[in-house]
Amino acid sequence: MSGPDTDTTTATAATRIEARSRLRWWREVLYVAAFYGIYSAVRNIFGSAGGVGRAAVDIAFNHAKAVIAIQDAIGLWFEPELQDWYLDLPANGGIRIWNIYYGTAHFVVTVVALVWMFRRQPERYPVWRNTLAAMTALALIGFASFSLMPPRLLDDTSVYGACRGAEKACHGYQVTDTLAVYGGLWSFDSGAMAQVSNQYAAMPSMHTGWSTWCAIVLWPLVRRRWVRALVVAYPVATVFCILVTGNHYWLDAVGGLVALGAGWLIGSRLATFTAGRALAKAGPAR
Repeated sequence: MSGPDTDTTTATAATRIEARSRLRWWREVLYVAAFYGIYSAVRNIFGSAGGVGRAAVDIAFNHAKAVIAIQDAIGLWFEPELQDWYLDLPANGGIRIWNIYYGTAHFVVTVVALVWMFRRQPERYPVWRNTLAAMTALALIGFASFSLMPPRLLDDTSVYGACRGAEKACHGYQVTDTLAVYGGLWSFDSGAMAQVSNQYAAMPSMHTGWSTWCAIVLWPLVRRRWVRALVVAYPVATVFCILVTGNHYWLDAVGGLVALGAGWLIGSRLATFTAGRALAKAGPAR
């Protein structure tokens, strides 16, 4: 004997089957791979990729000073103190783990969330796939129009640093490049990485945008309280990571959340438009 709960479950299952039937995993893989390839290529046209001249360094440094001035004006320029406190902990707070986290979780967790949603809740997939794409595309505007020197380069003497051609810590910001000092799985200073990485792509922070996107996507997929606690902790830990490793200012994190919100507005409307066109093309139900 069927009841309201059975009918609801059946309708939900039917919706998922219908949604999944419109999606093809191989096509989604091609979409994601192509989009990320284009994003990486465009992102690395600007900023520091492939080496920079003095003018580009100065522009990125001036933008950094503007961000610092805003944070300082409201009494929230705390990144150097936060890092000093953390690195003074026993074993430097295990900072190398955060360096590895910074370079891996950003990609691994996002892929897991995308695939899991595709498999378990395909009816949600188009909106949040579009949101991820739109947010990431919007970030390119920030990278291109506002090259921003991250905190770790404020006193750096490398070709990308504000103290290029001068003594170390020439500006007195005292922020450590933890990846260069304590190591990780890779280094910005390696030849290959320096050629393909835009070190001034700091505003907005896609580590923040993507990790928050992951939390929103994963929340309805998990039921256990401890797993939900991990889901909520993930973007919080990511923001802490980008600050303590000297890779971002907290305003970059705010920029990442703004990009996420704008990406959702674009992504949800695009998904609605696409679904409407698909229904119109299919014709009236018989």
